[in-house]
Amino acid sequence: MKILVADDSRVMRQIVIRTLRQAGFGDHDVVEAPDGAAAHTVVQEENPDLVLSDWNMPNMSGIELLHALRAGGKQVPFAFVTSECSQDMKNLAEAGGALCVITKPFTADAFKEHLAPFLESA
Repeated sequence: MKILVADDSRVMRQIVIRTLRQAGFGDHDVVEAPDGAAAHTVVQEENPDLVLSDWNMPNMSGIELLHALRAGGKQVPFAFVTSECSQDMKNLAEAGGALCVITKPFTADAFKEHLAPFLESA
């Protein structure tokens, strides 16, 4: 299984990848993207099985990325990992078809709780 981690912070991408390992998902391949536009390209080229995306990124936000993927017919499972998490954002994410919203700061347990149903059944 291949996971795309999209965040404009290289450090945060590394923290997400480390947390995936700590949560027991370290055997999956990981690809990275530094913004939403790059993530859109990576999805087209790498065909990941899961996208973990920040909400606020330059060039294309996470929600714009999700909408662009769905408009282009890509149904790749998608989850947000973000520092902001209002009910409006959760509603937008859910309406766009996101699996979940994981709020920063997060723990390996939070990753297990939200991602295990998907990653362990795939």
